Amino acid sequence: MKDVTVIGCGYVADLYMRSLTAHPEIRVLGAHDRDAARQAAFCAHWGLTPLPDPAAACEALPAEGLVLNLTNPKSHETIIRGCLRARRHVWSEKPLVTDMETAQSLHDLARSRGRQLASAPSSVLSQSAQGLGRALRMGVGGTPRLIYAELDDGFIPQAPYRDWKSESGAPWPAEDEFATGCTLEHAGYWLSWLIAHLGPVRRVVSAAAEVVPDKPGLRHAAPDFSVAALFFESGPVARLTCSIAAPHDHRLRIFGDEGVIEVGRAWDNHAPVRFRRRMRLRRRLLESPLARDVSLKGTHQPKPRRRGAARMDFALGPAEMLDAIAAGRESRLAGDYALHLTEVTLAIQEGAVRDMKTRCEPMEPMPWAT
Repeated sequence: MKDVTVIGCGYVADLYMRSLTAHPEIRVLGAHDRDAARQAAFCAHWGLTPLPDPAAACEALPAEGLVLNLTNPKSHETIIRGCLRARRHVWSEKPLVTDMETAQSLHDLARSRGRQLASAPSSVLSQSAQGLGRALRMGVGGTPRLIYAELDDGFIPQAPYRDWKSESGAPWPAEDEFATGCTLEHAGYWLSWLIAHLGPVRRVVSAAAEVVPDKPGLRHAAPDFSVAALFFESGPVARLTCSIAAPHDHRLRIFGDEGVIEVGRAWDNHAPVRFRRRMRLRRRLLESPLARDVSLKGTHQPKPRRRGAARMDFALGPAEMLDAIAAGRESRLAGDYALHLTEVTLAIQEGAVRDMKTRCEPMEPMPWAT
């Protein structure tokens, strides 16, 4: 068995627990939350041992266990730093932290303690993401030139989010979501795929704004819209858009010399990967109306029972990280990759022109996706 403990028993923690039911090799040794009532409800629902504090969550683990930091973003630095100082590996919910100086400090601390630090999202390890990577490596679509990545979630401030509850009864953390902003919360879903398959970003040119002011409970919320041009070292340029104002659109399109590779749903681990060949018809240039499925065939991952809108396995990252720890290698989602993903995401949120100071190598594909 591989062991984890949970710190933070809020809304997202239930999504992790539901996902962990599809990973019987992972055992949850206990959970802590600073809200005693929330901790009690969560532990009762999932049959977990309540832990009195973050230190106990570290002490309960063997040396090669993993702390799942599922607290709100304001608490990330304190929790991660404490766990690393206790010599525990840490998986953190996104965003890892909200400033680059802290991210670098935690990265360095993990290295100095011989521990691994990684953060969500996990979807880059999904069958869909790995299938996209395989298609690109095989040259489907020819050389990629331009990418359009959409992460628009609808006009969320008018949504009935006060009625959104997790399995154990936690409310959707509206104030945290609005204060952190949709870029830090969501950009990583497509950004992680692009960095994994195309390699590091060289420059970010972005603009960000709060287009829906006066969100409930907040005077000054984070930007609820951002658009960024990402210039990759390997050549392609991507346009990534995040918002909680425009109608729901989670498409990824990669425009290459021979046509377009498409993935229609960012939050579906098994979304099909399709290719439309470019063609000339008389005096017209167009993409074929008939798309070819270039997805990975077969079932390579478990499918947790779906609850809510997302078809994602939140445990893919922790599972891969535990495998890496057991094998004595660095997790695909830790180290330089996690730091670079954080730097690019923060640069997008800032709304400026930034040359990246960090870099990472393209991600090694999962063994079943080679």
